[in-house]
Amino acid sequence: MRVSVGSVARVSTPRTPASTPRTADADWWRDAVVYQVYPRSFADADGDGLGDVAGITSRVPYLASLGVDALWLSPFFPSPLADGGYDVADYRAVDPRLGTLDDFDAFLRAAHEHDLRVIVDVVPNHTSDQHEWFRAALAAGPGSPERARYVFRDGAGVSGELPPSDWVSNFGGSAWTRVPDGQWYLHLFAPEQPDLDWSNPEVRADFEETLRFWSDRGVDGFRVDVAHGLAKDLSTPYRPSDEKALPLDGSDPLYDRDEVHEIFQGWRRVLDEYDPPRAAVAEAWAPAPRRVLYARPTELGQAFNFDLLEAPFDADVFRTIVSRNTAMAEESGASSTWVLSNHDVVRHATRYGLPDGTDTDAWLMTDGTTPALDRARGLRRARAATMLLLALPGSTYLYQGEELGLHEAPAIPHDRLQDPKWTRTGHTVKGRDGCRVPIPWTLSGPSFGFGPVAPHLPQPADFGAVSVGAEDGDPSSTLNLYRSALAARARLQEGEQLDWLEVGADVVAFARHDGWRSVTNFGTEPVALPSGSVVLASGPLGDGVLPGETTVWLA
Repeated sequence: MRVSVGSVARVSTPRTPASTPRTADADWWRDAVVYQVYPRSFADADGDGLGDVAGITSRVPYLASLGVDALWLSPFFPSPLADGGYDVADYRAVDPRLGTLDDFDAFLRAAHEHDLRVIVDVVPNHTSDQHEWFRAALAAGPGSPERARYVFRDGAGVSGELPPSDWVSNFGGSAWTRVPDGQWYLHLFAPEQPDLDWSNPEVRADFEETLRFWSDRGVDGFRVDVAHGLAKDLSTPYRPSDEKALPLDGSDPLYDRDEVHEIFQGWRRVLDEYDPPRAAVAEAWAPAPRRVLYARPTELGQAFNFDLLEAPFDADVFRTIVSRNTAMAEESGASSTWVLSNHDVVRHATRYGLPDGTDTDAWLMTDGTTPALDRARGLRRARAATMLLLALPGSTYLYQGEELGLHEAPAIPHDRLQDPKWTRTGHTVKGRDGCRVPIPWTLSGPSFGFGPVAPHLPQPADFGAVSVGAEDGDPSSTLNLYRSALAARARLQEGEQLDWLEVGADVVAFARHDGWRSVTNFGTEPVALPSGSVVLASGPLGDGVLPGETTVWLA
């Protein structure tokens, strides 16, 4: 983010971006399959152990052949990496360790030539403490315009020695840090991530220019980090906040406040300056009835639905969540979003292989030894759940490596951990590094094809067996299941109608248009296979039966 000079006049005609996909479709996002790339762990082209933009470009043909519609890039901006790139020092540049703006433009052209849309991550709740604005705020002192861009307050106690409130950081510890002149600044995440004050018009105007900067280059959409956290009630006395149990009236002081929607209405006006309009999806951890507000056509258009990501592998739970979210999507005018894994959670192949109710943070602290992981069952369930998701109306978000059936990497040595949760919790929570380990491309080598040297996070020794090279020629591999499912989905997916079918208590079955049906047996015992022509199955089928923990598509 660079300081804006004055306001920018609105254009009267749609802007023409520098790069565009081969086909134009303003509603592409409604049923897209979006593949999340965590840039630092995807492909290392320059051999420094860190993934980079040129590495992503080199793998565009692979991504296109996989069959996805769009790529979402987690932050690739200049960053001290206090939080994996989500501490941004400059919102309109590429981290020099990952490349240049020319490299990004080359990647964007390559993606568009393969008819892949590109979504970039924007992080509006906070900047890095190395951002020029924050450095200026520290230098300017209390009461200055520079500090007004952030949330600086005097402390409590006799001489201001106590934090202004008892608010807690998402990464552990106080959400306030004191600076040498005695004031405190708010950070809902790490101390290196000071929160911006979105009541400041300069903050709003500058972020709108950031949206234009990337949209002008040809970016097709934005994923909005911590979308529910921008508006805050900072009046005193400070009221307590509970992010895990937000009220339904928008009254929490820090999250999901009604005022946040005015911000996103302004963003929608900017996104609509382009033809086609830029898409956006909110990461809004808000109660389900309020989450749809972010997805209104007058705001971002979509909001992540994390309900299945948090759900056990259970037929009743899946059926209830799908019913509720398809109804909410229809109400909001958006389309549903479905996701099972991302850069913040234990991979779903692993979650499904652990006993129900397992505390994954505690499991990680045992290096994945207690309780025992049933890897085969976890992968079997993961394949079945993914096929169910891909049959649903709406868009599906995939996380890099899940197409290989990757499990979590739980045994990262403590001295290699990068997640700020590890230090902020006093070494009691390992954090998210286990799902951010660089993915394997080849059967062998110092990084299994990720790059020519050992990567920034250590990979499990057995990664070669689940690499792209190992799975590419195996018809039964998870990689080829994803390819087949995405190809079939592209042929079959049409409209947003879903009709439930009654097959059995442990079975989730529904019909789409033209007789296409998805049937998932969540139980462990086989059930009778419904009549019809088999399009694809997540695992071997029995003679006239659908085995447990298996999905089949029928036509």
